[in-house]
Amino acid sequence: MSYLYASVLLFALGVYGVLTRRTAILVFLSIELMLNAANLSLVGFARAFGLEGQVAALMVIAIAAAEVAVGLGLIVAIFRQRESTAVDDLSELRG
Repeated sequence: MSYLYASVLLFALGVYGVLTRRTAILVFLSIELMLNAANLSLVGFARAFGLEGQVAALMVIAIAAAEVAVGLGLIVAIFRQRESTAVDDLSELRG
């Protein structure tokens, strides 16, 4: 059960990071922390109940790797245009 407590703590830290940080890189890292918390809970449930959570966790890790590639590409492209990664400045992209 300690795996689940650790995953709840990691997820809460990730949510706190998303809500309080103002740079896109730190928000992105906080989202990755939340994904890792979900992976930890999958493996924790698999260990507790004898399920195959490792396969699902491996799939989530593969999807997270693709997300990292796309997300960092977007952040670099925005930084080249705006010369800033502040999340508050990105609201100007709507118009």
